[in-house]
Amino acid sequence: MNRAALPHPDPETLASLADSDLARALEERVAAAWGLCREVHPHLPMPRVWLDLRGRSAGQAHFGRGGLRFNPVLYAENRVDFLVEVVPHEMAHWLVHHLEDGPQARPHGREWQTVMRRLFGLEPRTTHRFDTGRASPAPHRYVCGCREHDFTPRRHALARQGRRYRCRHCAQTLVYRGQKVSEKQK
Repeated sequence: MNRAALPHPDPETLASLADSDLARALEERVAAAWGLCREVHPHLPMPRVWLDLRGRSAGQAHFGRGGLRFNPVLYAENRVDFLVEVVPHEMAHWLVHHLEDGPQARPHGREWQTVMRRLFGLEPRTTHRFDTGRASPAPHRYVCGCREHDFTPRRHALARQGRRYRCRHCAQTLVYRGQKVSEKQK
């Protein structure tokens, strides 16, 4: 395996950054990854950067908006790993999409994996391993015949409006059982 192509960020420096400086560190990391990508694709446009992604996803290459979206909660909680893994992951999507046959490429297919390995020197992982508890709270408890299911406020609202959800394992309709009791409430 190649060595990581981007310099490893200093954990102590990242830990001391305020939100605005943290956003700037993310933009600088995206710019460094973009510079590396331009060595193989000189006409690659610079993506815009947003810290507006919610839920369990750490990042998203959003071609319609012309940039990369990142989850501010997951970034704040996983600063070093986020810059080391998530930024190159999304920049690899950005690069592959802008190649000649890129729009037809599979999202985590051969082209993307090649960029991750050869350009960024990273093992191509399709998902992160961050704790998403604070980024994607699911306080509403639903049950079926075989288990408990946690719903986000949005999914709960849809269920309250009449949308039916079934368990993928036992096929029973899920029934609301109230809000989960958090560790703080116990």
